[in-house]
Amino acid sequence: MAINFPKWLAVLVTILALNLFMPVTMAASLGLNTPLAAIYASAANLVTTYPSFADLDLTPLQRQRLQAVLQRRNKEMQAVLDISQRDELRHRLHSGASLNQALTALELQPEQQHLIKAIEQLTSLKLKALLSRYSSSSVN
Repeated sequence: MAINFPKWLAVLVTILALNLFMPVTMAASLGLNTPLAAIYASAANLVTTYPSFADLDLTPLQRQRLQAVLQRRNKEMQAVLDISQRDELRHRLHSGASLNQALTALELQPEQQHLIKAIEQLTSLKLKALLSRYSSSSVN
């Protein structure tokens, strides 16, 4: 499956626009005000380690939506990898490695690393939006 260039360009432009035009106070409230030292220290991490959603008091529909976001992330990441990389990733995940460990063990091209990081940033934003919507709806 080939990478649809206009789609990826739109994703990257959206992420860039959010970073450039989002007010600092809103970024701080979302937890997006990470110091540069922390960004460079975690450069080896391609994906975010998410907390367990089992601890949250969510309805089955809310859990299903969160799971759908993560499944979409996995599908998009697989589209970035070639067949041998997918097989190696699957093998490492079945061997007990975390997603980040498995991805960093693959010899990814710089373009693949950038695309995976973009997918991960978009996924993080989607999850934060869903979780904030659920937390605000449970207060009402």
